[in-house]
Amino acid sequence: MAEAMKVDHAIELLETQGIKPLHSYFKRMRQDALTSKVKAVKNLMEDESFKSSMYFTEELVKQNIDHPKLLKLKELVQETIEKDSSAKIIIFTQFRDSAEEIVKNIDELNVKNHIFVGQAKKNGLGFSQKQQKEILDQFSAGEFNILIATSVAEEGLDIPKVDKVIFYEPIPSAIRSIQRRGRTGRLEEGEVTILMTKGTRDEIYRWSAHHKEKRMYRNLEQLKKDFSLHKNEDIAQNNNTSLDKFIPSEPVIAILADHREKNNRIVKELIDLGISVKTAQLTSADYVVSGKVGVELKKVPDFVASIIDGRILDQVRDLKGSFQKAVLVIEGEEDIYSVRNVHANAIRGMLASIVLDFHVPVLYTKNPQDTAALLAVMAKREQGKEIDFSLHSLKPKSLREQQEFIVSAFPNIGVQTARILLEHFGSIKKLVNATEKELLELKSVGDKTAAQLVKMFEEEYGKM
Repeated sequence: MAEAMKVDHAIELLETQGIKPLHSYFKRMRQDALTSKVKAVKNLMEDESFKSSMYFTEELVKQNIDHPKLLKLKELVQETIEKDSSAKIIIFTQFRDSAEEIVKNIDELNVKNHIFVGQAKKNGLGFSQKQQKEILDQFSAGEFNILIATSVAEEGLDIPKVDKVIFYEPIPSAIRSIQRRGRTGRLEEGEVTILMTKGTRDEIYRWSAHHKEKRMYRNLEQLKKDFSLHKNEDIAQNNNTSLDKFIPSEPVIAILADHREKNNRIVKELIDLGISVKTAQLTSADYVVSGKVGVELKKVPDFVASIIDGRILDQVRDLKGSFQKAVLVIEGEEDIYSVRNVHANAIRGMLASIVLDFHVPVLYTKNPQDTAALLAVMAKREQGKEIDFSLHSLKPKSLREQQEFIVSAFPNIGVQTARILLEHFGSIKKLVNATEKELLELKSVGDKTAAQLVKMFEEEYGKM
């Protein structure tokens, strides 16, 4: 089965990505076969048909044959940039090898672009959370036009304006397809293009996602019918009927987790404990247990590795700068002084620096269950003080963030609407002086919100 799956993956690369990504895959398999004990790899390297495929692939690579998708992709990019030189485009692809090949082809058009991949290092390529944030900030600021991204960019990102999204290949998941499309058309009309190779699994994946999405909509419509609310005067007048039973006896405790943690066992344990877990892209914490408290989680081997590569101090500095209270949790039952060839005093020195220089406490947990229990207790304790869990206690750093912070504190205004208002009016002063009619020109502001804002801006303090 393992051999069949590897062959199937090779066929998928050939059909949907082209010769060069297939060649890269074969090269990695050949290298793995030298040291790997996996029988599937060794068996394939000895199979005559498979060796023939590898030989033909090498011959085709020498001829520099590109997949037809690359040619069509370059056309689409050129057309879009010619219409609008400042247009922003996201190109999604499943595979890093394809992403790197797309970068080379876009470079030929002299259009500024940047690759965007996850943290895991593959072939020397991988971005930390800090690097990912810098790339997205540059993209939002218009420093380059095109973001070539793998699945890491499908959710949890805040990119206000994208003019066009291109799928380099269809994906069979309706959810992921919707998430990719959702990168554009947020503030104004956007375009989505899906590239398919005729007669390949591309067509199957495209229609699979399409029919799954249609089924989702049908189910939602059925839910609306089944759970519609009906006004019943007899029930309303019945004194024995009370809605009190639907009100939870305790306030809901919420924890914000970085979107990369969503499949982590800790998240599952938190949900089992009755904690409401939400995910978002966090730049300086793995978990936020209240508006004031951010938690960075490190497993024992990762903590020691972060001392070796020097990233731990940057992460602690960012954590401390973003939250009033910062906590470092080290998870695992391994001996911290023996997991890597690092002198014990170097580890002790780093722990001392984190606690004494940065004033960040270090807590230890045994396993994900223990970590989840600790996070739950911290959240209950902190949110019990604050009553309402709000990210408004985070410290805004830049002037732009401070402006968004102020406006998003207005009634019925979230961060996204705050950005729209600031972009439209240009400054907080102009926004505060705006009339109700001017506010209603924005689709994101309704009648009730506009009236409430104007009343708040004009009403004298202290009057009821």
